[in-house]
Amino acid sequence: MQPPTVATLQDLRGLAAVSALSNTPEGRNTLVANLRVTGGIETGKIRQPTLLPFSGQEQLALSDAYAPGHNLAQPSDGLGTSLAAAYLSHFHAIDREHATPLSPALERLVRYALATTGGHSNAAKFFFGNGTLDGRTPVSAEARAIYTDVHGSPDPFGRAYSFPAGSVGADPNGDSRPFQTEPDFKHYAGIDYLGTPATNDEYDHGKLMDLTGNPSYPSGHTTNGYTGALLLALLVPSRYQQMITRGAEYGNDRIIVGAHYAMDVLGGRTLALHDMAHLLANDPAYVQQQPNETTAAIGDFQAALGAARVELNTLLQASCGQKVEICATRDTGRFRHAHANERFYAATQDYGLGIAHSETAGIKEDVAQIAPEAGYLLTTAFPNLSLQMADRILTETEGPGGGFLDDGSSFGLYSRIDLYTAAGVAAALARTQ
Repeated sequence: MQPPTVATLQDLRGLAAVSALSNTPEGRNTLVANLRVTGGIETGKIRQPTLLPFSGQEQLALSDAYAPGHNLAQPSDGLGTSLAAAYLSHFHAIDREHATPLSPALERLVRYALATTGGHSNAAKFFFGNGTLDGRTPVSAEARAIYTDVHGSPDPFGRAYSFPAGSVGADPNGDSRPFQTEPDFKHYAGIDYLGTPATNDEYDHGKLMDLTGNPSYPSGHTTNGYTGALLLALLVPSRYQQMITRGAEYGNDRIIVGAHYAMDVLGGRTLALHDMAHLLANDPAYVQQQPNETTAAIGDFQAALGAARVELNTLLQASCGQKVEICATRDTGRFRHAHANERFYAATQDYGLGIAHSETAGIKEDVAQIAPEAGYLLTTAFPNLSLQMADRILTETEGPGGGFLDDGSSFGLYSRIDLYTAAGVAAALARTQ
């Protein structure tokens, strides 16, 4: 395997706060809350304001456990009844191994974005699990220094929950998952994305997906889901908030199915938002790269997104019969109620895990000073806004501070960005410009 890139190292440094939580009382309390909240959500004892009744959400979580490749069919229901049908008429799953390909410009954009964020997420799993590239190959001295800098150690969940790597019932590569560590775990059955009878066990440690040797942190499904949802939000700005809600639901479903902790989901979301902002800013560490051997480099991500937007809107408009903005209002599905979307998204903002970094709790962190590129998450969808205006909106709408990743770093700031609320403010302001 290739050594970590500059961008990968940036993400590892940002995510590394989790490895040092056991050093402080606040951090240890947060780790305890992580196990408690995760178990409460998985069993249904914690009643979240989900968009479906809990039994229905369990079934959707089982459906979301299947990952149908790179054509974004799975999160496309966030586009609403009319546009989702139009999207799926072009791009959908064929069987467990195959899906219809995206159109050329859309394929180029989506493949590059998912390869970038997914590659970083995959690298982080083994880095935080046992300090390796792939479970066996030691990381570089530069990567090992990340642990030294934060006074952290690999396998934070294994150490915290008495399932250290390689022990009986634990992940051999560290960071055992909830289905391995939770004292109270719910097993359930249903129908998966392809209409096949399945159980959550079969998607956790069974014939459909075996995660027993795959470290938990961060959630790769969440990284993929948020990246895809955000791409569709940027490509179809009139569905921005609904698509962001779909990203939150996709991540939350990883807890319900028993595959991930709340911290994994927060880590995956933070990584996706951070990386997408740097891609949209055309940061040379993120663009002009070749994420893997099958993905071509993109030199101008903004231009690639613009080309994909024209291509997708042409297809959607032809299928739904009217302008995309009109078709976007036709929604009889679970995302049709803005208040319900807002309540659910808010519940996933920090999962109530408590304060691990008191130095950032109770203050507004200035996005323009700490992470100015974050504004591109809004300006790309609402071009009437300046970057300065977008950064100000993100600052004013920040979620609670002091979370386990919110350690004062630029990466950590992305963990408290409330993109749902910010997008609502941005859309309203853009209409007045």
